[in-house]
Amino acid sequence: MGKVAGIDSSAAGTTIVVCDTDTGAVLRRGHAPHPAGEGDRPAEDGADPETWLLSLGDAATGGVLEGVQAIGISGQRQGLVALDAGGVTVRPALPRGDRRAQGQAADLVDELGGPAAWTEAVGAVPQAAHPVAKLRWLAQHEPAAAQRVAEVMLPHDWLVWQLLGRPARRTTDRGDASGTGYWSPSTGEYRADLVERALGHGVRLPDVLAAAEPAGQTPEGLLISAGTGDTMAAALGLGLGPGDAVVSLGAGGTVFAVTEEALKDPTGTVSGYADATGRHLPTVQVRNAVRTLRGAAELLGTDLPGLSELALASTPGSYGLVLLPYLEGERTPDLPHTAGTLAGLRRESMKPEHLARAAFEGMLCALADALDVLRRKGAEVRRVVLLGAAAELSAVQVIAPPVFGVPVVVPAPAEYAALGAARQAAWSLGAVLGSRPHTEPPAWTTPEALVREPGEDAAVGAAVRQQFRSVRDTTHPGAFGDL
Repeated sequence: MGKVAGIDSSAAGTTIVVCDTDTGAVLRRGHAPHPAGEGDRPAEDGADPETWLLSLGDAATGGVLEGVQAIGISGQRQGLVALDAGGVTVRPALPRGDRRAQGQAADLVDELGGPAAWTEAVGAVPQAAHPVAKLRWLAQHEPAAAQRVAEVMLPHDWLVWQLLGRPARRTTDRGDASGTGYWSPSTGEYRADLVERALGHGVRLPDVLAAAEPAGQTPEGLLISAGTGDTMAAALGLGLGPGDAVVSLGAGGTVFAVTEEALKDPTGTVSGYADATGRHLPTVQVRNAVRTLRGAAELLGTDLPGLSELALASTPGSYGLVLLPYLEGERTPDLPHTAGTLAGLRRESMKPEHLARAAFEGMLCALADALDVLRRKGAEVRRVVLLGAAAELSAVQVIAPPVFGVPVVVPAPAEYAALGAARQAAWSLGAVLGSRPHTEPPAWTTPEALVREPGEDAAVGAAVRQQFRSVRDTTHPGAFGDL
């Protein structure tokens, strides 16, 4: 039995899991928050990458990594680490959630000729999260720092480089590279011209490794795998494959599928990201998910579990009540300046339980619309994996299967990004030792999951969706015309 470790460096801290190389069984765990030392820059200015290393060291105390043969790193996807010619950061790292580059992203879209030009070039239209937009922001707002930038990395790239002792070669993987806005998952090549367009000059970019290709070995002989972004690592930890789709329930919603081929969408609704195995993760963003439920809960004077209980006291279709959950505008469909709509009000429908159910049905129908966008672009969806704390709500588990029309899987809570990083490490280790093929990761046992089938309620779910579509298309005619 060998041991590998997966390290997930999130926005808040570091999680380590040590796993058996053959089964994936978790043998040890470690966790530590990112420290906030005296004199650190304020959070709004970015993150000091050195705190990621300090957190990693704290998480590894107590012999957590003892006996480990290989390590994989999962990092914050779409963070930007800008370095000078000596490998020193020119400013604090800009994390994925930093929104300051919204205007710069829009400018870049226009300059290249619109969404279709960007999807053709790199598979995705720049948003504020993309490093290419952050580089433009840096050039415009901190020109002195921008002029010093000689190379750029993503958080996982930087951590791998540090663990290997800062070697001459810098590396990344295709999954994380696909979210930069300057690497194409279709061609497997960088678009260095887009970096120059954003920053004003060229920079050094990491080599993009194949899925099982290791980044290198530490002086002590510890193998470090390519690493990847947190979303791609979580997909690997969940054991996803073609036919699987994920609906992640946060304040907004993220919907992605696993496909063998890259999907291009000239409207820019679908972002054509890659995964950590050689496949692809076409992704659609929905602006309103759990924020819809929280708004309804506040209106009814309850919390999310209370809203769920209320919703289950109603019936499918909510007595004709339909909520279009576009509370803060919407991205899918592209309605940035719209508001939510409550339709079907009658005396008999004006009850708390019907409004509660309409909130759940509206949220899930909007997410089902996003799944349909992926289907129309060529993704196969045979089952949906639900992630996020809201997936534990009974109303979500009851309403989602008939609305989505496929089996719904709710995985047991686990550190899936760290597990995916560990699985990648085992894959690289097996490839180097010749004990496993390069083509597929090890077949680890995934944690137990709750599975709910649509069953006889599939027709009911189809009727709920039709009721939702009728209100949607009347209120926003043509919104889904090109999707």
